[in-house]
Amino acid sequence: MGRPRKFDEEQVLRAARDEFWQKGYAATSLDDLTRATGLGKGSLYGAFGDKHQLFLKVLGAYAHETSDGVCEAVQRGERAIVVLRGFFTPGPPDDVTQHNGPVEVTRGCFLANSTTELAARDPEVTGRARATYQAVEDCFTNAVARAVAEGDLPDDTNPRELGRLLLTIQQGLQFLLKTNMTAAAMREVGRATVDRLLPLSAAEKEFGK
Repeated sequence: MGRPRKFDEEQVLRAARDEFWQKGYAATSLDDLTRATGLGKGSLYGAFGDKHQLFLKVLGAYAHETSDGVCEAVQRGERAIVVLRGFFTPGPPDDVTQHNGPVEVTRGCFLANSTTELAARDPEVTGRARATYQAVEDCFTNAVARAVAEGDLPDDTNPRELGRLLLTIQQGLQFLLKTNMTAAAMREVGRATVDRLLPLSAAEKEFGK
């Protein structure tokens, strides 16, 4: 029987994730990971495998967190249109651009960054990214369908088409974070998205609902 681990696995994985997030996969060394996690090389690899296995583990956790966060927000919302608008307006409680840890917001989305760096040569990363984005698209699509059923979007709205478009805009904003796009410009894109694609009724606009 192996000895029990004497470290917080979630904390270690979060530290490794932030190191990969800040530097990228290729530029993150084993020394970087041992320094960030506080584990020796033997302990780190004994618990999580090699660098690639560790990376896939933290990427998978981030991917699940991303898709689950979107879907849970949609499921909790009383009205789908309000939840959808919340993803594109300043300061929503379930904003999927938020993260925990010492990673600069201008680093963008960890999943998107990893896909950009590794997709051409790492099919496992590509597969995880595609599955995650598909899950988010499905959640957006379901929310759009709900908004149609609740009378907040026109009956002729194509839920899949609009759900995919919302995903594309959301991921575009994530990428633009890396270019130091101003907060004012980000808000402008968000306002245009909700006003043109997810409008409130005239009465709701008047009373600020």
